[in-house]
Amino acid sequence: TPIITTDETLFEIGKAQIYWMPEIGLASVGIIVTGGLTYRAIVCAKALEAEGIKTKVMNLSSIKPIDKEGIIALAKETHAIVTVEEHQTMGGMGSAVAEVLAQNYPVAMEFIGIQDKFGQSGTPDELIEHYGMGVLHIAEAVKRVLKRK
Repeated sequence: TPIITTDETLFEIGKAQIYWMPEIGLASVGIIVTGGLTYRAIVCAKALEAEGIKTKVMNLSSIKPIDKEGIIALAKETHAIVTVEEHQTMGGMGSAVAEVLAQNYPVAMEFIGIQDKFGQSGTPDELIEHYGMGVLHIAEAVKRVLKRK
């Protein structure tokens, strides 16, 4: 996984960070990501911008406690959220984000992660593609959630 932070990168337990935003205008989809897929989410956001789809990528590096205010603010701005994680989607970060939004500001959502399947063996890149967590999968989820917005 490429290193995308430095010693100077802000980190506060319970606070998310924005790692990508449109240069001009507002984002139409928020991508909330955690862990090793953060780089892929940023690559995806850059590719989507070239297609005219503006996204904002939030790194949810602290899940407990979760940044409720940051998540709600992103949902209010975009009205559509895609969560991305290297984890089972049921009971994972995406579920925690969905709980925050269901209670405070419901929006259309898509979930990228392992979809209730038993784990396999392989290289990290093989597994990311096998479980539908790659850049193209994230882009497809963004386009799906835009249709439901």
